[in-house]
Amino acid sequence: MADPIRAKGVIARTPGAPGEVEEFLVPHPGPGEALVRILASGVCHTDLSAKNGVFGTDYFPFLLGHEGSGIVEEVGEGVTNVKAGDYVILAWRAPCGLCRFCQVGKPHLCSASLNAAQKMTTLDGEELTPILGIGTFCTHTLVHSRQCVPIEDGLPPEQMSLIGCGVMTGVGAALYSAQVQAGQSVAVIGCGGVGQSVIMGAKLAGATTIIAVDIDPKKLEWAKEFGATHTVNPLDGDPVAAIKEITGGHGVNASFEAVGKPQTIETAIWARDLAGTCVIIGVADQQASYDLPIAKFFDLGGSLRISWYGDCLPTRDFPLLSQWYAQGQLDLDRVVTRIISLDESEEAFHAMERGETLRSVIRL
Repeated sequence: MADPIRAKGVIARTPGAPGEVEEFLVPHPGPGEALVRILASGVCHTDLSAKNGVFGTDYFPFLLGHEGSGIVEEVGEGVTNVKAGDYVILAWRAPCGLCRFCQVGKPHLCSASLNAAQKMTTLDGEELTPILGIGTFCTHTLVHSRQCVPIEDGLPPEQMSLIGCGVMTGVGAALYSAQVQAGQSVAVIGCGGVGQSVIMGAKLAGATTIIAVDIDPKKLEWAKEFGATHTVNPLDGDPVAAIKEITGGHGVNASFEAVGKPQTIETAIWARDLAGTCVIIGVADQQASYDLPIAKFFDLGGSLRISWYGDCLPTRDFPLLSQWYAQGQLDLDRVVTRIISLDESEEAFHAMERGETLRSVIRL
């Protein structure tokens, strides 16, 4: 058996402590697996949450990162969807085709998403947990081959990496989860990287009133550049009242919550017009709760739903979004706030917390 590949990546060993750049070991691909050399990786808030123990402490040590683009270097037995040399975006959901959701034509809800069977390990022998089954703050990673989605050569890896999670989640929430229609109104509560992507998705869908809601004036200015027609800062007064004033007293056809806090979820629920759709994207703390007045909610009608990964199908949607970028319809250049090295990933988390960036992107 060939010796494992020695790779380098950012590993979080202790909840709340900084991730450190370390060497680690990557097995050669087994059946159905692919070895990918990472070209670029976005720094997403989910990585920060995992590093801080928000999702539990049983999975440490983590190999951070889950928004990645790269080159397939080697594939295992039976792999037919990609080959060595392919330029790919990595997907953290790879539908299995066999679970109860896949069998009824809903692969975007796959309950048995595919990941590599073999484990990457630290040099001292601990099994690594790659974030969302990928791990992209690194030089190389091992994934299931169906987590690799080929795209056209020549597109910039930094921008393409962001399609792998944040951009896809936001655009998909507008196009698929809420099914925004031409001429409709939307409100986006929380205008970080995902929220700005919802704005871009709503614009692509033809929404004519796009209201950005955030307490950070800088993010509201960015939102205008991405296509928001109006902005609301909750620090200036009741955001629901402001949204209704913009929409003739009615509220929006679709609202999107991209923060994960009870107060922003409350805003999203009550900012809707009659029979409007509320889409929750933000990941809340495990202890978060909200007391919902049921009769008032019933009277408003409509739907309240969760959007996982923008209800996307990566094999369909990653190439689509990459082409929209190539055609100038998806402004990913503006989403890339900073390009950094592996060694700067911890500072990128701090910049995110300070609201200075939409996305820092690690260039390998």
